[in-house]
Amino acid sequence: MLLSLSIRDIVLIDKLDLDWHGNLCTLTGETGAGKSILLDALGLALGARGDAGLVRNGAAQGSVTAIFDISQNKPVLTVLEENGLQAGARELILRRIQTADGRSRAFCNDAPVSVGLLAQLGSVLVEIHGQNESQALTDARTQRRLLDQFAGIDGDVGTLGDLHSMKIQLEKRLAAHRDALARAAQEADYLITAVAELQALEPQTGEEETLADQRTLLMNAEKIAADLDEAQNFLGGETGVETALNGALRRLEKAAPDAAGKLDGAVTALDRALIEASEAREAVLVACSEIRHDPAELARVEDRLFALRATARKHNVGCNDLSDVLTQLEQQLTDIDGSADRLAEMEIAYEAAKNAYRDAALKVSVARTKAAGELDEFVNGELAPLKLDGGRFETRVDTGDAEEGGADGIDRISFEASTNPGMAPGPIARIASGGELARFMLALKVSLAGSGHIGTLIFDEVDAGVGGAVAEAVGLRLHKLAELGQVLVVTHSPQVAARGDFHWKVSKTSELEAAVTRVNPLDADARLEEVARMLSGANVTSEARAAAGKLLEADE
Repeated sequence: MLLSLSIRDIVLIDKLDLDWHGNLCTLTGETGAGKSILLDALGLALGARGDAGLVRNGAAQGSVTAIFDISQNKPVLTVLEENGLQAGARELILRRIQTADGRSRAFCNDAPVSVGLLAQLGSVLVEIHGQNESQALTDARTQRRLLDQFAGIDGDVGTLGDLHSMKIQLEKRLAAHRDALARAAQEADYLITAVAELQALEPQTGEEETLADQRTLLMNAEKIAADLDEAQNFLGGETGVETALNGALRRLEKAAPDAAGKLDGAVTALDRALIEASEAREAVLVACSEIRHDPAELARVEDRLFALRATARKHNVGCNDLSDVLTQLEQQLTDIDGSADRLAEMEIAYEAAKNAYRDAALKVSVARTKAAGELDEFVNGELAPLKLDGGRFETRVDTGDAEEGGADGIDRISFEASTNPGMAPGPIARIASGGELARFMLALKVSLAGSGHIGTLIFDEVDAGVGGAVAEAVGLRLHKLAELGQVLVVTHSPQVAARGDFHWKVSKTSELEAAVTRVNPLDADARLEEVARMLSGANVTSEARAAAGKLLEADE
């Protein structure tokens, strides 16, 4: 139950503190006085979308604080527990700050929370029935939602939606796997051939570079051999470098004893040079033995190199990547071999999901069918007091095939009605007028409340389009509904206003050259005057006051 509402700098409201009560609370006032602003402000505290335009002109920010008694509201306690928040013994404080630059902050019991959490809490704290909601009664989704609410199966329907989503996901994965398996089967012959070819080739990383170097060497072997022969002649033989170095070394060694050490460096250098010349000659001899013109070996190297390059071009990769290609193709073959087993596993999982969805959908369908009869009985019992004596309400539940079911189940829910005796029921959208729709919706709300589904209900001019005895009947049913919980009504109907247990007047005044909305509780005299105004208009007559008195006396 809403205990209090504090508003600061929201639209036309600069400062407002309201203490609410149980039972039926009515709010009245001239059109444009700001009644809707109260609902917008409350909606802000309940997680509605923020808007910089809600901030009072000239203010940096606006705020709304709503305090609720949640001692009897188990759904709220559940939401708080699921989100790691502790509720007080009885009260829950929701606060929303809206800044003029469009930013918004939310608090629950002074702890910062997301706006989404406020909305989640708001959905189990308050139900706002706006001016256009009666028309929503013609929508199939609204009809299903109301029946599910009456049946108390909202949780089951949520689970059903999860099962449907899982079924659809598994169905898509299964179809994708089957397509992939079909494509893989078509490629199997190619894969087998390609893998066999690569396995026979046995490509090695870096092999192309090695073979290319070998090919270059073998192609130039004859020319290199000739150069090595000439180099060997320069190094050895009677006129070679070694012979000259040996001759020079012998001459220096012969002269050194008489040179007082002046030739020691030269002797050492020549000795070193002779050693290096000898090593060079040996290296040339080794190279000569290793570098031979071998046409057969050249052909073998070229065949291998060209085979590698041709295979790499076939797979559109470099030669060094051929081993990776082989690994990938082998894995694809392995996948194909295991696809049948994987397909069987996926088919089993999909069948299990399908069966789980079907069982849950049938359970929900049974609950809806049972609840439909009970709802009809409740609603039809409310029609006579709402001046729909000859009317009849009927809930149809058409159960379809589980294969064609959706997230909401396998049922098509439709509300049908007749408004005159002897008339066959038809779709409520076609049968009922706007005023009749409002009364059918009110009958549904009373029925839902009678089934224990009520928190704080807010009705925003749901009595629009009705008057006289019908409006009085609406007021009486709202009063009955308020016996089960808190009901707030924004109304232009004097018959409804007179039925309120508590009455506030919303008015707009000019203060300091600015429009300001005020909300004042009415005592008995002020209430009489307000109801009289609603009956007569701007000029309140004695006759209007007398009529207002009779309405208020009837309420007592």
